[in-house]
Amino acid sequence: MPPRLELQGITKRFPGVTANESVSFSVAPGEIHALLGENGAGKSTLVKIIYGVQRADEGTILWDGAPVSIGSPREARALGIGMVFQHFSLFEAMTVLENIALGMDNPPPRRELEAKVRQVLDTYHLALDPHRDVHTLSVGERQRIEIVRALLQRPKLLIMDEPTSVLTPQEVEQLFETLRQLAREGCSILYISHKLHEIKALCESATILRAGKVVETCDPREHSTRAMAEMMIGGSLKDVKRKSGGEFGPVRLAVDGLSAPGEPPFGTSLKEISFEVRAGEILGIAGVAGNGQNELLSVLSGERHHGVTGSIAIDGVPSLALGVSARRSRGLAAVPEERNGHAAVPGMSLTDNAVLSARRRKKLTVGGLIRLGAARDFARSVISGFSVKATGPAAFAGSLSGGNLQKYIMGREIMQTPAVLVVSQPTWGVDAGAAAFIRQAMVDLAAAGGAILVVSQDLDELLELSDRIAVINEGRLSRSLPVGSVSVEEIGLLMGGVHGEPATAEAA
Repeated sequence: MPPRLELQGITKRFPGVTANESVSFSVAPGEIHALLGENGAGKSTLVKIIYGVQRADEGTILWDGAPVSIGSPREARALGIGMVFQHFSLFEAMTVLENIALGMDNPPPRRELEAKVRQVLDTYHLALDPHRDVHTLSVGERQRIEIVRALLQRPKLLIMDEPTSVLTPQEVEQLFETLRQLAREGCSILYISHKLHEIKALCESATILRAGKVVETCDPREHSTRAMAEMMIGGSLKDVKRKSGGEFGPVRLAVDGLSAPGEPPFGTSLKEISFEVRAGEILGIAGVAGNGQNELLSVLSGERHHGVTGSIAIDGVPSLALGVSARRSRGLAAVPEERNGHAAVPGMSLTDNAVLSARRRKKLTVGGLIRLGAARDFARSVISGFSVKATGPAAFAGSLSGGNLQKYIMGREIMQTPAVLVVSQPTWGVDAGAAAFIRQAMVDLAAAGGAILVVSQDLDELLELSDRIAVINEGRLSRSLPVGSVSVEEIGLLMGGVHGEPATAEAA
């Protein structure tokens, strides 16, 4: 039987860069095949070519052994190719159901479509209301729309780009069982993830890209995650080095009885949240997307004030009434979950994006005027310091790959040396080498006396970074415990809705 998909010598060039160079590999019917590589290695360009979003400059695509020309996503879907993008293509003013219908070439009547959507949601154990407006959803909930939309097409090849970032460990295993069942039925799966333990658990073969070229093929089950990471980066992977001793300084961020209404009409209200983060400490907050993380970040950063009660203190100074700029002047820096449009403006240069959040702490403006040279120098230092693959400070933020934009945003905030750093999903969509670098930068910031609050769905990340960990569920925060005294299973149960102390969850 010929391969379901075979690429022969695929090359794609953009001005100043070759994204893919003579890429060749194949995916057999029923095979779960991993596509691995650093940020900017060419993975996204390659799958866009397979899905018809872009055309290759050179090379051939074979489908079931026959050459094909895929000129559009519609043609790809007609062949039987479905795709879940890392960056979403959704209309925010429309409902979940309407967006799913728009992504189908011949959608069934509304009631029939809703029944099919609910069936997929039940099968995958995904919480999503088909009648909610997309603009009210978290990033994680928006990703679920893309997953459902792809699976409704019953594809012969399913391309999945970082599909598990919003799931608890229990839900990840449930999804994997479904993907394995799809593979047993003959569906091929091209799986992209920076979570290499997922690749080992799910995939039977892997193609590794570096700088747009295929550098290795392997069976992930026969290699360690570290070995695969080192194949990706072409060198040794550095471990995150924590300071010893565990002694922390004074409280730098104190939150007491914080409550806030959810974003109307479907947001999650915050309910009596209290915690402290000391100098030198990293507090991790775990939780499934849509449980109040966005509301918490927006309240802590100063973006939301309406209906907020309780208290927030930065270095002992009451700050609840302060706005974003005033809190930044006090020493707080924040990185929201959504990098495109919230943490950065895609249509602005990296220099301009640096000015947006660093203008005061890095003195990039004077008398209301931008010090353009200083702004360029700071943007250039972030690009260099965090190994961001970009043509320079003048590059538009929207021209960067998702992982490289994430590195730039994290670097922009960390290099301001804030007293308090509040960050959501610090390494979402970032390769193993870059993730280790970002985590080390956060650890170094804490070691220098900073207080860090990390919100993440990546439990491995939280367990590696955090000194203490808590779980947010339905707007309530569990009490925090030292990382060494909790297990992934206990945290997963709390993330899934088992309330109470971890001991109670363990008993359940």
